[in-house]
Amino acid sequence: MYEYELYRSTSAELIRRADAEREIGRARRARRAARRTGRRDPDGQVRQGDRSRFAPAA
Repeated sequence: MYEYELYRSTSAELIRRADAEREIGRARRARRAARRTGRRDPDGQVRQGDRSRFAPAA
């Protein structure tokens, strides 16, 4: 009986870990998809933080 309970506990833990890994994969795919949606948008975001590239005009 002890072996069976140990088996069930181990099995439940493995199932929880697999579910967590699947959820992480879904989140990663969703973030990637969100980043890719704006790439071909002609009215997309313009980089604002690179002002130090050129010297100021005289």
